[in-house]
Amino acid sequence: MPDRTSSARGAPRGARPLSVGVDVVLFTPRGSELAVLLLPSQRPRSRERWMLPHDGPRADETLDQTGARVVRDAVGMLPSFLGQAATTGGAAKVSDGAQVTVVYFALVPGDDVAAADAAWTTLSDLPQLPGRQRQSVDGALAAMRAQVDQQPIAFRLLPPAFTLSELQSVYELLLGRRLHKASFRRSLHASALVEATDEWRSEGRGRPAQLFRYAPPRRKKQRRGVRFDLIS
Repeated sequence: MPDRTSSARGAPRGARPLSVGVDVVLFTPRGSELAVLLLPSQRPRSRERWMLPHDGPRADETLDQTGARVVRDAVGMLPSFLGQAATTGGAAKVSDGAQVTVVYFALVPGDDVAAADAAWTTLSDLPQLPGRQRQSVDGALAAMRAQVDQQPIAFRLLPPAFTLSELQSVYELLLGRRLHKASFRRSLHASALVEATDEWRSEGRGRPAQLFRYAPPRRKKQRRGVRFDLIS
């Protein structure tokens, strides 16, 4: 990947050029856990063999566009969801050379898409990462979970039609906690986030389950959340 960019133009005389980079913590479901995409380290002699996908913004890009490009370069597709998680920085450069790092979290629905040399690693099995990147993973996870009840994040990991059980499973995966089934469904219907279809799907020996689809808000600025009752 190209080197991080430096904003040297227009800097006061004697000031150090400021390098800005973008790290992307890319999540996907893997069994009962979330997995993170890692790329081989670009420093062969480094103790850390893996690192997060990253790059510096190009002259014609916004930071959001840089984050989307980093994902596309890593997995060959744009993310189904992309959100800014945090900005970190300080006087000392991190190991990849950036003084200021903008961290994004992103989602893709399947772990079968990735560059040949990339690896999906579950959160419980993350290796040592360079610089502040482990903090980036923790910050991205916290930022994503803080937005789950206000953004359509869970729906970006599902097909267009899904059962309510499948939807609850995705919410539980993203939150890392089990949810009370009856309370979840009451809150889901009250939020008007889903609408029923005329399709049904057989799930084992029980009755067929009705399929639902995501119902985007009719007003652009309308925010509808889901109240979660967690099971300890």
